[in-house]
Amino acid sequence: MSALRWLKLPIWLAELATSAKSFKDNPIIGSETLNRHGLHVFRKKLACDLADWRRKRLARRIRPEEVEEFERNGFILKQNLLPDEEFAAVRREIYSYSGDMREMTQGNTVTRRVLLDARTLKQMPHVDKLLRSERWKGLMRYVSSYDMEPVYYIQVILTHLDNRPDDPQTVLHMDAFHPSMKAWFFMDEVEPHKGPFTYVPGSHRADAPRLAWEKQQSITVGKGDDRLAARGSLRIQPEELAALGLPQAVPLAVPGNSLVVGDTVGFHARGRSSEPSVRVELWAYARRNPYLPWLGLDVFSLPFIRGRQVRLFWWYLDLRHRLTGRGRPWAPVHRNSITETVRNQETPQPTAARARQA
Repeated sequence: MSALRWLKLPIWLAELATSAKSFKDNPIIGSETLNRHGLHVFRKKLACDLADWRRKRLARRIRPEEVEEFERNGFILKQNLLPDEEFAAVRREIYSYSGDMREMTQGNTVTRRVLLDARTLKQMPHVDKLLRSERWKGLMRYVSSYDMEPVYYIQVILTHLDNRPDDPQTVLHMDAFHPSMKAWFFMDEVEPHKGPFTYVPGSHRADAPRLAWEKQQSITVGKGDDRLAARGSLRIQPEELAALGLPQAVPLAVPGNSLVVGDTVGFHARGRSSEPSVRVELWAYARRNPYLPWLGLDVFSLPFIRGRQVRLFWWYLDLRHRLTGRGRPWAPVHRNSITETVRNQETPQPTAARARQA
């Protein structure tokens, strides 16, 4: 079996030029010898340099002070994003949704999502208008470093639903070795004790201390017990940050109508909640091959494809589940409202390979 496994060598080699990140699943990416000689650091530095190059060409789409804020922190925070009447209309459309959703359970936390594709957005004209606005698109594209269409969801985080272990998303981590974008547009005030999004300012930069830390991680993490880290989502403890010249994580406890757009190559986490809580947000996600030198050519932005790739992926997971019984990280459910609380839910615990979205 070991010999047959090496028939995958051409695939493993090709993955070096993609966003593949698992030190465990790809023995070249996870090679202790190659990483001692700088393979991981080379891939990361090249990806970050290319992202910087693309962002410079997208910077005209946002304000100079927002560029400065991102370069300093690794995220852009916009409070009072919309006029009161527009925000009230967006919030009303989001809270009015009921029907088919997807759910995933991690520890004691359920993440619920409603895909915002053309089908769903027909029912939400104010949300659709926001997502198509140049102001909104400029922020998404600058931080993602690509002139590409993100995937959008209504996302609901429900905490402390059962006596289960802590949510693994509360540990400081990076999503991948290369820059990518996530955004949170909060519908209500996010209080400090109710699981706010947290971020370590400046941790998006590929400076010398960060590269040295990642080099050491790349040498050892593939053989460790932390499956999420071994598959490329490296973890860090708060007491390790000072050695990298970084401050402690900042909890973004913000009022409703606040938007955070962040590069999730930086260290971030879902803040711990001291009591049951519900967080409702419009959530965006964009991750692409980090080694492309151009800005656009995004096939998923075409009107007849926009959003459909997610439904196709879910269809594949559902079909595989029916045929093989293999687990699926996002279970289809029907809820009467986006905030409906259902205890002892049968939503699946995800495999570590798929539990990568904070």
